[in-house]
Amino acid sequence: MEEILTFLEGIAQNNNREWFLAHKDQYQKADKTFRLFAEQLILGIGKFDPSCQGLTVKDCTYRFYRDLRFSPDKRPYKSHFGAFICPNGKTSSLSGYYFHLQPQNDENLKRSLICTGMYAPDKNMLKSLRDEVLYNGQPFVDAIAKAPHFALDTEHNTVRVPNGYPKDHPYSDLFKQRDWLLVQNINGTMLYDKHLMEWALEEFKTTFEFSRLLNRTVNFEME
Repeated sequence: MEEILTFLEGIAQNNNREWFLAHKDQYQKADKTFRLFAEQLILGIGKFDPSCQGLTVKDCTYRFYRDLRFSPDKRPYKSHFGAFICPNGKTSSLSGYYFHLQPQNDENLKRSLICTGMYAPDKNMLKSLRDEVLYNGQPFVDAIAKAPHFALDTEHNTVRVPNGYPKDHPYSDLFKQRDWLLVQNINGTMLYDKHLMEWALEEFKTTFEFSRLLNRTVNFEME
């Protein structure tokens, strides 16, 4: 990961076309290394989650060039690499496993992390998840407990329990979820550890029940 992080630290501090073109060979090496890493992640995750088998690296990774059409932020490049391994690939909207690599001194103060779940599910999916919690919330609590090194992301939660759901429900806080994500930061030591892949796969494995439960819930609604 060292050569990838070195490149990302450079682009975070010099996010412009001139610097990128002068260091394009460094980018290409970093990109190739990350794609090989993503390929191994896909294979490893497929061993404990069969719904993620058969995916390609292209199905799970993103362009490094930012879409500037509707953004006030005109920096042309991202300062991270990411891979999202989920059933049918990254555009499916289903729950999956995300590996995010970003330098810790990035000006946005973001971190390298791993997470599992759904980011910003649509209103029908969100309703389906909340309704499932309403009538059968214990499996969600149990699935979260099986991933002890992760925390449920509450950054975008609603302030209050949404209308139509009881405030005195034993799992009322789950009604407030907008994102259904279990998140764990990757510490600086692990980023450079030769066992990073094995560590990530073992941690992702603890979130399998959570991901399976999310997809089972929303797939039932879509059917």
